[in-house]
Amino acid sequence: MKMMISGGGTGGHIYPALALVADLQRQDKDAQVLYVGSERGLEKQIVPQKGIAFRELKIQGFKRKLFSLYNFETVYLFLQSVRTAKRMIKTFQPDVVVGTGGYVSGAVVYAAAKMGIPTVIHEQNSVVGWTNKFLSRYVDKIGISFPEARAQFPAAKVVFTGNPRAQQVAEVHSQFSWTELGLQAETPTVLVFGGSQGALKLNQAMVAAIPKFNDRDYQVVFVTGERRYEEVMEQLKKVPINANVKVLPYINNMPEVLPKVALIVGRAGATSLAEITADGIPSILIPSPYVTADHQTKNAMSLVKQHAALLETEADLSAPSLLSKVDQLMNHPDQRQTMAQNAKKMGVPDAADRLLDVCREAIQMHHQ
Repeated sequence: MKMMISGGGTGGHIYPALALVADLQRQDKDAQVLYVGSERGLEKQIVPQKGIAFRELKIQGFKRKLFSLYNFETVYLFLQSVRTAKRMIKTFQPDVVVGTGGYVSGAVVYAAAKMGIPTVIHEQNSVVGWTNKFLSRYVDKIGISFPEARAQFPAAKVVFTGNPRAQQVAEVHSQFSWTELGLQAETPTVLVFGGSQGALKLNQAMVAAIPKFNDRDYQVVFVTGERRYEEVMEQLKKVPINANVKVLPYINNMPEVLPKVALIVGRAGATSLAEITADGIPSILIPSPYVTADHQTKNAMSLVKQHAALLETEADLSAPSLLSKVDQLMNHPDQRQTMAQNAKKMGVPDAADRLLDVCREAIQMHHQ
């Protein structure tokens, strides 16, 4: 199979795309893949490191003030990117073009649809993004990660696949031990992680809570985010940190670490929830209030309704409230076990296989 794939801007769009590519390459040793990203997106750094052919487009998203010079430029760049994408498609001649979200995928998938190439989009969130909403009118098939997204798309095109990242995580055979971080191998461990950039209010609550966490029987790994690490360590300069607490800027090998986590505290981004459900990890979710249509809260509620997670709003977050919820779960292993089982039931361990099958169905539709 020759696949052109596009997804950009954030890891939430990029990592599902990479998981799908990895699955295709595992199944088809002769597969050819071209990844099209944006000039300024995170994908420009991540994708080439995976040994995947990468081309870029100059494109940007709309701003809320509709009639502005910036938005006129956005329209111009979109149309220019569509023309450029058409040239790429003519050269590469893909069997299928897949979009996983972000503005760049809008131009690429739209160009392919207009050229009569089989097209598929994947929506990671429970609330559909602007780009995928626009593309849904033109594509052949749509994969979704949350059942709640189904009603926001043309029903006949929708297939529930789950998030391909879940399969990638589920297939990891972890050899990781907490001893690598100077902790006890068998002591139940809480991972507190507000995303790669860190979450300011979560970090503030953790800084205030560490003196109490020092006294607990369980371990705590607090990941601040690289950008906020120095600031957090400055705040902790006069705070004793016991051997059961570890403060880190980032964890590079998250898929290997997750199977060893007893409880995770963090955001409710689509990729995070795919990883949590794939491994069946109890969670305390603190949705970011700074995302479009408050979609992280809606993502989180999918787990909360299934008794797989507890919800803590950022508005209500404090050191006492965080401590209370963490203690509640860490002191009751039976409750954690039930939540873990419920989370695992929500996981889709063959999500990448399912989305790849959707791609094959789209190709088949054009051959009939």
